[in-house]
Amino acid sequence: MDGLFSITAWEKVWTYRSTFLLGLYNTSRMALFALILSLVLGIIFGLMATSGKKYLEVISRVYVEVIQNTPLILQLCFLYYALAFSGKSLGIVVTGIISLGIYHGAYMAEVVRAGIGAIPKGQFEAAESQGFNYVEKMYFIILPQSIKIILPPMVNQIVNLIKNTSCLYIIGGADLISLTYSFVTGATTGGAYAPAYLVSGLLFFIVCFPLSTLASIWENSLKKRELKTAEAVKTISEGVVTK
Repeated sequence: MDGLFSITAWEKVWTYRSTFLLGLYNTSRMALFALILSLVLGIIFGLMATSGKKYLEVISRVYVEVIQNTPLILQLCFLYYALAFSGKSLGIVVTGIISLGIYHGAYMAEVVRAGIGAIPKGQFEAAESQGFNYVEKMYFIILPQSIKIILPPMVNQIVNLIKNTSCLYIIGGADLISLTYSFVTGATTGGAYAPAYLVSGLLFFIVCFPLSTLASIWENSLKKRELKTAEAVKTISEGVVTK
């Protein structure tokens, strides 16, 4: 087994660098399609949770609670092996996309629900007084205002989704972690454990760190903006009282 400071190990990693780039490409592709699915599910179930209709709220709550309170790996294995044994296997990549999409869709739904819930009730009442139906109210009035609240935690969920692609390793996926494992156990490439996993970790970091930083900056910017708005309102109110 070659150690972290082994020249031979690093040469192996460099020679087979295309393996890591392929893994990164596959991870990015799966994450993209899973993200689209999770956003669709998040918006649908988030709107159901704030619809005011009891049965829709119950359906949304059941989905969120069941998915959030069971491990992603369990859901992934259940979907993959249940379909495989029934003779209707979707393949590892498609199974991964569906599992990641459904799992993170539950968290996206909570983000959307919280964002809509943070909008003052007066905005809902004003929209209803103008004769907007539910779809028009959400599309024109509520969702545009909630975007600034939703986006920072949504970016954090995107980061988590990218990292969770590593769970596909359990079913022999073609993601970055799976291909790294195949590399370190291969007949001609085996042994370079430390350099290979370090490179794999760095590739994840290169993708995830900028997104995490963006989410933090965005959130702090929104807090500062809200603070300035509150101070401005307070100043105006004090000026009116003084007059």
